Amino acid sequence: MTGVLTEAGVFVGGGGADQAQAQQLLLRYGNRHGLVAGATGTGKTVTLQVLAEGFSAAGVPVFLADVKGDLAGLAISGTRPGGLHDAFRERADKIGFDLSYRSYPVIFWDIFGDSGHPVRTTVSEMGPLLLARLLELTEAQEGVLNIAFHLADAEGLALLDLADLRAMLAYVGESAAALELRYGNISSQSVGAIQRRLLVLENQGATQFFGEPALDLADMMRQAPDGRGQISILAADRLMGSPRLYATFLLWLLSELFEQLPEIGDPEMPRFVFFFDEAHLLFDDAPKALLDKVEQVARLIRSKGVGIYFVTQTPADVPEEILGQLGNRVQHALRAFTARDQRNLGRAAETYRPNPRFSTETAIRELGTGEAVTSFLEAKGVPGMVERTLVRPPQSRLGPLVPEERHALIAASPLGHKYDQAINRSSAAELLALRTQNAISNELENGPATGSETTREREFSRARRYVPGGNSTPAAMPKVSRRGASSGSDSVAEVFGKALARQLGAKAGQALVRGVLGSLFRSR
Repeated sequence: MTGVLTEAGVFVGGGGADQAQAQQLLLRYGNRHGLVAGATGTGKTVTLQVLAEGFSAAGVPVFLADVKGDLAGLAISGTRPGGLHDAFRERADKIGFDLSYRSYPVIFWDIFGDSGHPVRTTVSEMGPLLLARLLELTEAQEGVLNIAFHLADAEGLALLDLADLRAMLAYVGESAAALELRYGNISSQSVGAIQRRLLVLENQGATQFFGEPALDLADMMRQAPDGRGQISILAADRLMGSPRLYATFLLWLLSELFEQLPEIGDPEMPRFVFFFDEAHLLFDDAPKALLDKVEQVARLIRSKGVGIYFVTQTPADVPEEILGQLGNRVQHALRAFTARDQRNLGRAAETYRPNPRFSTETAIRELGTGEAVTSFLEAKGVPGMVERTLVRPPQSRLGPLVPEERHALIAASPLGHKYDQAINRSSAAELLALRTQNAISNELENGPATGSETTREREFSRARRYVPGGNSTPAAMPKVSRRGASSGSDSVAEVFGKALARQLGAKAGQALVRGVLGSLFRSR
């Protein structure tokens, strides 16, 4: 009987009692990337679960983007009462697989923090280049964004969240005249365009993605105490409804992984494996920056020991530049009801090394649930001949968890204390507000150098804008005469103090701490 692992790789399935037809994904080529494709209901999720179990059993950490919630069952042993036990047992006997149920070490993640530990990064770590590409900025707008980042670095203003970036852009726009000789023209139109595009990200939930504590990639690349690789499952059911936010997350994650991991050449097994379920949702209307980044990563990141596997309905869903990098393939059934379906079926068959024993195109059309045609890299990285394969049953539960099960697993996670509680600390928005408020106080106490009431009104308005929750209504500006006294009996300092107290409200005791978002600077 065959287990989850063979001597050289992950056991995927077989064609019957003849063990010569057993199909395995060689661990030494696990970083050469792969594709799992097939129509809805043909068994892609089972194949994904089987591969994740195999990599984990070999000690390889795994990352899964779970679009429908079906993969959470990896954390639970066995099948549901009245489930597919008999069918799985029959399939296991047919292919010579030793079916024994067990759970796998799983950590749940969620950008929104509802179905797992929050995933956060900072605006600074995202950087102006990735943000500009993601937001599809023009050359002039990208230049303004770079000025904002450069000025923040020069003045020691941390850009941790979108509120910081908005405040910094407003500061750059209002200081355009003073900055022009140093950085060139800064148009209010460019600043406004960037702010509007940031609003799109905010509306999709990006305020929860930009914050701290930062995600440490090492926490996704862990092994359990028993030596099995940790399986990190990102809850993506809600996330996929926000395509720009998903693109933001993916750009950052791939970039961080690519930049942080050292080159290791051709390892005996991958050090990390990514699975992106429902990949067609990722590529539909994706920004070109995302496609360029994924293509770059697919070409270069394998030398860092990382494998990327796309799970989608048809190979046509994946851009050709990326498809050509995917060496390990599992193709479930495709239905050819329309002319387009027939073309996609033909293209899918053409991507496999032919087997003289059967027609690949006919086999793909006739496959039943749980069956697939497979081609895995063999010795020297040569694509294997396509074979009809009956995919082995999973050891863990097939299907989603009930909320009580998921919450219990999250509560027992060793990483909850590190990520569940957001950290708020002063950054660009608060420091700009404090700087401006100090300037106003000095002017009110000592008198303006030019005696301009317009200047005081502008500075007070700016201070209100930078304070989290501030109201920029000009009517809140205290009326101050040129002699330095208010029209009432209160002194200037008292009038300003009362106005500022009303502005800060209950936040006075928090010393202008960061507001809506967290920040993601790592503790070094």
